[in-house]
Parts: sequence; structure tokens; C-alpha cells
Amino acid sequence: MKAGVFVKKILSVFLALVLTFSCAVVGVWAEDNETGYLLITDFVAVDSGEDTADEIQAVIDANPNRTIFFPDGEYLVSHPIYTPAEPTKSVSLKLADFAVIKATGDWTKGEAIIQLGGKNPANDTHTNGSNYSFDGGIIDGNGVANGISINGGRETAVRNVSIKHTVVGLTIKHGANSGSSDADITGLNIIGTGGTDSTGIVLEGFDNTLTNIRIGNVFTGVHVKSSGNILRNIHPLYYSDYTDFGNSCGFLVESSNNWFDYCYSDQFAIGFRTTDNGHNFFHDCFCYWYSPNGGTHTAFKADENFNSTITNFKIGFQGDTEKNVILSVGSIGGDGSIENLDVSNKKSGDNTYKFYLKDASVFGKIIGLFSLIFEVMANMFK
Repeated sequence: MKAGVFVKKILSVFLALVLTFSCAVVGVWAEDNETGYLLITDFVAVDSGEDTADEIQAVIDANPNRTIFFPDGEYLVSHPIYTPAEPTKSVSLKLADFAVIKATGDWTKGEAIIQLGGKNPANDTHTNGSNYSFDGGIIDGNGVANGISINGGRETAVRNVSIKHTVVGLTIKHGANSGSSDADITGLNIIGTGGTDSTGIVLEGFDNTLTNIRIGNVFTGVHVKSSGNILRNIHPLYYSDYTDFGNSCGFLVESSNNWFDYCYSDQFAIGFRTTDNGHNFFHDCFCYWYSPNGGTHTAFKADENFNSTITNFKIGFQGDTEKNVILSVGSIGGDGSIENLDVSNKKSGDNTYKFYLKDASVFGKIIGLFSLIFEVMANMFK
């Protein structure tokens, strides 16, 4: 082979390799940047073991209307991170599956690690940027902090987040529209601290939609203080040390006009509890006790009148004992109704629920009424 031909072949191979490498680099560049996300690691060191709260806040404040992406790794924060509610300043935070934002150091009681809409308040759903979100990753309260709170604004989304070791997992505060927050929450996995102050979710703002959520190691699963909420496929599970077990509750409802669909209270002393005379709706809901521990197990408790509508309610007690209660009512009266009740291991003598059964016979209604009167009078003399 002539020297000139050999050199040309070598150059051709070299150019091909350079072109291939260049295309690969360009391809990686395009793949890494096709989303347009702002990488937090361009500004904040991951896995540094140092407090990064101020640095993260600075990135949020300096980059309005951007999605800020957190790659896998641990980001320690010593105080809350606030996102703006004002649409022209808002951001969305998106975490990789194994990105962890973790509380460190002394933490102010009651403060959440991530506070969405926690600064620059606004009531504006028309301006671009009003529908911000938090998506993915892990929030670790380290046993001292709350997880995520929605402090203001409207129509905020929280999706696919693991919230671990928090006193309160998620809090939705009063929204900007006369208390309406209109938040959309889905795909959460919440693990509490196991203490009597540990709660999975607290709803203070109105008109929220919550779906597909698992909650464990809390004293109260979901605490509803507002109205107009829709909760679907929410499953809180009690497995703490039974301190004050009798007051543990899967769903604690202090207001009216809320809808519960396939919500599942698991091993709490009280499955569902209403504290006022409000009317709520429970459809295809389920109480279950996997252990007889803890004392009295009550499927539904109405502190005052029973005014709720319950349909297709399934109860799974452990053991046919006097400690199993289908319905406990605090006051005589109420226009609540129960339809298609399915109970295993009914408590002997627990007849109050019969007064509210939609398909009960007249005789059953009378038995239920006498049982209701007896229960209310017994409670008065405790």
C-alpha cells in the first residue's frame, strides 16, 4: 500500500472516531438538557454533609418560573425552604427518586421542611406560573420537622413523594381564595415518628383532592378541619407503641361536606370519627384490625349526632368481643344513614347502628333506638 493511501485511511478512521465521539457528546448534552430543568447541583453541592438551606433558597429566589431539578443524593437543610405563591416568581421543585432533602440541627417546632407558597402570597390562577408543584424524591424530617406544607396560593400539586420521619407529613393551610386551597395531592408515602403528636395529613384549607396515599407510624392518619375535600384510596396504618391508643384515629373529621371513597383505616382504635354535627359521605370505606391489642376498637364514632351517609362499609374486627364497636354516638338524633354494612365478628349487644340502617326492620330500628338512648345516658354518667 502506498504511503499516501495509508495516511488517507488513517485520517478517515480518525475523523470517523472524532465524529462518533462528537455525536455522542452532543447526544448526551441534548439528553441532559432537553427538559430545560435547572440543575440545583450547578449551585449546591450534593452529599456535602453541610447545611444547604440558604443556597437552595437563593437558587429559588433567583430563578422565577423555572423547574429546579435535584439529582440523587442528600441535601441537608437547617430551616424551611419557601417557594413563592406569586405566579411571576413561582418555581416547581422536582426530585430524582433518591434525592433526599433532610432536616438537620435544631428545628422550630411545627415548621415544615418545604413550604410551598410560603412567600409572596397571591390569589391568581390566570397568570402563567400559578400552578406550581413539588414532584418526587424523599423528604426526611429526621424526627423533628414536619414534611411539606402548602401555605398559600391555589391549585398547588404535590406528587409521588416519600415523606419520612416527620411529626406531620403534609399540611394544607388556608388557601388564598377565602380559605380555598384547591390543592391536588397524589402518590404520597408518609411515615411518621410514632408519637402521639404524629399525624399523616392535616387539612385546614378547603376544596382539596387527595388520592393514592399510604401513611404509617402515626397517631392520627388524616385530620380534616375543612370542607369540600375529596379523599380517595387513602390508607393510614397504626403500628406505634399503643401509648394512649384509645384516642388514636384513622380519619378525624371536624367539619362537614367531605367525601371519602375507598379510605381504609388500619388498626387504629377508632377508624372514622366525626366531632360535630356536620354531614360527610363515606363510600366503599374499610376498617380493619390485624391485632386485638389496645383495648376497644370502634369502626365509626360520632362525638355528637350521627349525620353522615355511609354506603358499602366493610369492618374487619379481630375476635367477637365486647371491645368491638360498630357505631358509637354521643347524642340522640341525627339523620345519618348506613347502607350495605358488612361486618365480621360483630360485638354482642352493639345495636346502636341498627337505628341508622337504611334497610333495617321496624323491630331493628326500635332495638337500635333503645341502644342509642342507653349509650348516650351511660356516657353522661361516666
